[in-house]
Amino acid sequence: MGDSSVSNGLGAVTRVLFCGPYWPAATNYTREYLHDYPFIQVDEVGLDQVPDVIQNYNLCVVKNQRIDSDIIAKATQMKIIMQYGVGLEGVDVNAATEHNIKVARIPGSTTGNAVSCAEMAIYLTLGLLRKQKEMDTAVNRRDLGIPVGETLFGKTVLVLGFGAIGVEVAKRLRPFGVKVLATKRNWSSDTLPFDVDEMVDKKGGPEDMYDFAGEANIVITCMALNNETAGIVDHKFLSSMKKGSYLINIARGRLLDYNAVFDHLKSGHLAGLGIDVAWMEPFDPEDPILKFPNVIITPHVAGVTEYSYRTMAKSVGDSPPASCRGAIHGNRICQLNNSY
Repeated sequence: MGDSSVSNGLGAVTRVLFCGPYWPAATNYTREYLHDYPFIQVDEVGLDQVPDVIQNYNLCVVKNQRIDSDIIAKATQMKIIMQYGVGLEGVDVNAATEHNIKVARIPGSTTGNAVSCAEMAIYLTLGLLRKQKEMDTAVNRRDLGIPVGETLFGKTVLVLGFGAIGVEVAKRLRPFGVKVLATKRNWSSDTLPFDVDEMVDKKGGPEDMYDFAGEANIVITCMALNNETAGIVDHKFLSSMKKGSYLINIARGRLLDYNAVFDHLKSGHLAGLGIDVAWMEPFDPEDPILKFPNVIITPHVAGVTEYSYRTMAKSVGDSPPASCRGAIHGNRICQLNNSY
């Protein structure tokens, strides 16, 4: 790593703080990658301890810790605050900028995160169509030949948000023989693949999402969470979806309006819900939505694969505070790149 360091009495040490016990592979793989570098110390502390110790660290990996202005004010030796993966909604970027702290993100397209999330989207979609919970019940009852599932073949799928994950989802949908609709704010972006027209049958902007929802059998949300998208899958949107359609969310839980989703599951308008993220995390196993037989949940592991986590560990280990590349928004946010 870089030369930003503190002294532990034995020499200069760069100290890296992982916030909280969740997603333990992030800490473990980073420690493993940095094992041969004694001048880098990787620690993990509980979420409630972060405000008390953050002043001792040079780089902070937030995981699901909210790093607000009060915590940032205490981070007197901090050079970079980063998310182990995509999304920066947990960091007060303005406060970090005021304290000359870089805020970094690891682009999912270069680490395997987008690929891993896309595979999970396919997994959840197939699980809903084949009625995973009912199959488990049939096995326990020693039944054979039930339930009757549905094919992905012949369906129309709407990908809400055609960023890195959305692109990978579309790539994997094509071989199933589906029609793909997608929304994106800017279709002229130079980050889009050259063969995007072969992946998507119908492209639209945010204003088209309701019309597209009426055409789709399956909606997969891949949007970033921000002030504009929080709760965007609401009563209006769900009512626009076909009766008997399916909803998949592998992005952020708060994209979905909880009450709207519950009501549309209860009424039968939604045929099923597959989520890797929820409104409150850790998940409440007694959440009423999880009691529906047509709801599948996984514990926020869409991006948690050995491939993506080892690559992201390399990004953390190879990213000194002074070497952020691809800076945007006035150098407030850095994009950590690697050779993968």
